[in-house]
Amino acid sequence: MAATLRVALAQLNLLVGDIEGNARRIVEAAREAKTQHNADIIVFPELTLCGYPPEDLLLRPSLDLRIGQAMQDLAYASSSELSGLDLVIGVPVRVEGHLQNQAVVIRDGQIVASHAKWHLPNYRVFDEKRYFQPGSTAETYECQGVKIGLTVCEDIWFPDPAAAFKESGANLLLNLNASPFHMDKQGERYSVVNQRCQENGIPVVYVNQVGGQDELVFDGGSFVMNGDGELALSASTHEETIVIAEYNKATGAFEQGEKTPLKSLEARVYDSLVLGVRDYVNKNGFKGIVLGLSGGIDSALTLAVATDALGPDRVEAVMMPFQYTAEISKEDAAAEAHALGVTYKELPIKGMYDAFMATLADEFAGTSRDTTEENLQSRCRGVMLMAISNKKGYLVLTTGNKSEMAVGYATLYGDMAGGFDVLKDVPKTLVFRLSEYRNTLSPVIPQRVIDRPPSAELAPDQVDEDSLPPYDILDAILELYIEKDQSAEAIIAEGYERDVVYRILRLVDINEYKRRQAPVGVRITSRGFGKDRRYPITNGWRPGV
Repeated sequence: MAATLRVALAQLNLLVGDIEGNARRIVEAAREAKTQHNADIIVFPELTLCGYPPEDLLLRPSLDLRIGQAMQDLAYASSSELSGLDLVIGVPVRVEGHLQNQAVVIRDGQIVASHAKWHLPNYRVFDEKRYFQPGSTAETYECQGVKIGLTVCEDIWFPDPAAAFKESGANLLLNLNASPFHMDKQGERYSVVNQRCQENGIPVVYVNQVGGQDELVFDGGSFVMNGDGELALSASTHEETIVIAEYNKATGAFEQGEKTPLKSLEARVYDSLVLGVRDYVNKNGFKGIVLGLSGGIDSALTLAVATDALGPDRVEAVMMPFQYTAEISKEDAAAEAHALGVTYKELPIKGMYDAFMATLADEFAGTSRDTTEENLQSRCRGVMLMAISNKKGYLVLTTGNKSEMAVGYATLYGDMAGGFDVLKDVPKTLVFRLSEYRNTLSPVIPQRVIDRPPSAELAPDQVDEDSLPPYDILDAILELYIEKDQSAEAIIAEGYERDVVYRILRLVDINEYKRRQAPVGVRITSRGFGKDRRYPITNGWRPGV
């Protein structure tokens, strides 16, 4: 018997619902692990077969049939070309009429071990109790004399599953994950796994999936940590990879392997935006993307992300000037498009706007100009972009940031018209930092775009701070209210002006109706405007204590 156990960590980008295709990916990865790396075990992410999160696909009547067929295919491959290799996969399994989120081990065509997830997350973006029943057993299985415990994602965030496996004699734990990205998430993972390792004195193999799935991005970053809490190996983030960890049976620890350095916060967020856009466009079959380029920082950053995600040949940028559009805005938009090599067009909206105003002349008679006319400009641009989208099969990217979406500083059916909002969960202050970061890779956003006061350019000499407090103050208040659930009085106690706090919180509350109609976008904070923040549109709640 060999002195070491070679464990392959398969960090894969899977497609939710493509059970047959995901089964093929499992076989391909296992073939590589066996033939190129001489692995004894290959560990895949949580719910490998159906992808994560499958949501109500788990309620489809044909789920069991499709899963069963895929499992037969995997068993056949395991008994033939993959014989001698343990496949540790995630799969939904029905037990006594109820689904369980399981990790199963297939060896030589047979299921030799399984573990049903104990802890079902039911908060923020997770709602697993809607679909699954929890498990309660902790039985180890053996591979080449090594006793192994199986855990699934959330199980490792609580002490009891790991402790139960330790009590059952486990020498190491395998942890199958579908853990979505948010800022500082990798540090949280390291901290939790370090705690489990030191509590039980046994190593943990942490395998995470990678890829974009609607608003979620899974960043990978799979790793191995030894029983003393020391990191033994860490994989790259935001890309597929298979890495090999070697467990020394004599020492009960993994040999030291390559450790991928953790990138800067800005780099991690930017990579998540790129991956989220790429997978949303490609997995949904869009030919490319089109966006409105205003000469401002939000659209400039969105353009850079889209181009890095898809390449310049699949990106079209459209400047749609009006009488309030500054000449430097047109110059900067053209410079951005040229620097990135994308298709660029200038399509003025004056003719369309004038036609709308002529048609509405009787309806508007006797009224003064107000935001109606400003919003009409934005809606003309939305109509233009959606027409290009329909004709060319391109996805419209909107460019609103989290700060604007929070307070409703956006126009329904105007700049909100589109299919995916890249910056939906990116606060404005972070937009500036990401733009500076992107320019360190290559200068594609003119410095004066970063330095200019932000403006929607829907009225003469308009700037955002005519309507909003400075963004550093706004974003700080929004973080306390949205991500940390602080009350108005608690935020005021942090040193912010009472009138400003109450005004901002009221704007957040009354604009829920807009956010419900906004396109999906990449989630990068611990609480985005999506499935992890569910507030009623119609309600009588008012900010206070």
